[in-house]
Amino acid sequence: MELPKFVLADNTDNPDDIFIIHLEYPRFIINLSNDEIEFLESIEEADENEVEAEMEVLVELAGKFYEREMERYVEDEDLED
Repeated sequence: MELPKFVLADNTDNPDDIFIIHLEYPRFIINLSNDEIEFLESIEEADENEVEAEMEVLVELAGKFYEREMERYVEDEDLED
């Protein structure tokens, strides 16, 4: 199975939170409601600088992914009406 780069998640225990999960290295979850990031694996000390530089781009891509998904959701809803 080929996994996507990002997936969208929510949880009824936290109804105001929307999560984007990044499934490639470095794997992380970002909570879009407060921009909190939780890494799902430890980052090698040798990789820290590279990952730090890459995170800004990945967070921006996560936001664009969310916007695209919401646009598609609205389009699908419009088609069903």
